[in-house]
Amino acid sequence: VQLQASGGGLVQPGGSLRLSCAVRGNFFGVYDMAWYRQFPEKQRELVASINNGHNGGDKKYGDFAKGRFTVSRDNAENTMYLQMNSLKPEDTAVYYCNAEVRPPDGLVRNYWGQGTQVTVSS
Repeated sequence: VQLQASGGGLVQPGGSLRLSCAVRGNFFGVYDMAWYRQFPEKQRELVASINNGHNGGDKKYGDFAKGRFTVSRDNAENTMYLQMNSLKPEDTAVYYCNAEVRPPDGLVRNYWGQGTQVTVSS
C-alpha cells in the first residue's frame, strides 16, 4: 500500500492550490483519511480529516483551515483532495496525507504519504 501525494508548489499569498492523495496497491478498504502539515522542527498538526461515511464523509478541520480549506474524497478512485484557498505565508509547510487502510492480511494499518511542499510567498 502506498499513498501518493501531489499538488504542492509555490503560490502567491491569496492564491489557491489543490492537493491530491491517491491510495495505491493491494487493499480491501480505505477508511479515515487526513491531511497534516509540518513546519521545520515542529510536530505535525492536523489540517483536515474525512471519514468514508455517506454524503461525502464527516469532515473536521484545524481552526486555521476553517473557511479556507476544503477536504473531499472520491471513494471510487481511493483519492482524497485538499482545496486550499486564500493561502497565507504561514501556510508554508510540508503537507502529508494519512489514511487507515485494510491490506490483504485484514489488519487495518495507518499509512503516510511522502509529503508535498507548499510554499506561499510573493
